[in-house]
Amino acid sequence: MVSIIMGSDSDLPVMRAAADILTELGIQFELTVISAHRTPKRMFDFAKKAHTRGIKVIIAGAGGAAHLPGMVASISPLPVIGVPVKSSNSIDGWDSILSILQMPNGVPVATVALNAAKNAGILAAQIIGSSNENVQKSVIDYKKNLEKSVMVKVKKVKKEFG
Repeated sequence: MVSIIMGSDSDLPVMRAAADILTELGIQFELTVISAHRTPKRMFDFAKKAHTRGIKVIIAGAGGAAHLPGMVASISPLPVIGVPVKSSNSIDGWDSILSILQMPNGVPVATVALNAAKNAGILAAQIIGSSNENVQKSVIDYKKNLEKSVMVKVKKVKKEFG
């Protein structure tokens, strides 16, 4: 249902969080490396055909110039969620953030915070959940558990500080 792609395997430590949350939510995904600059034909073929393979949402992580999410969004009819990755050649991640965020009208890319692949996975689940009741239930349950974990912290702080 979800395709997680990244410009390099060096992005995997960040992008793994998307895979982990999708696994937790019971959503099928695939994960691979596609470089907009080093494998443009592979990127083009992937973007053009992803929807024909049953993919519903694409999560694309990239660092540095970070063209992968926007280029895929320019070709694919699917929603693309961009994950800016702070990489070794990055300018504190700002180059990646702005490259993904500043898309021209007509080519939207939903953009999460720097290195926030987990949020990209949750957003992908919410998109799929808008038309899939089982996935929506998983998202609702996940958010209920978030609330419960905060309430545990509230009680802990209250106990310590009154």
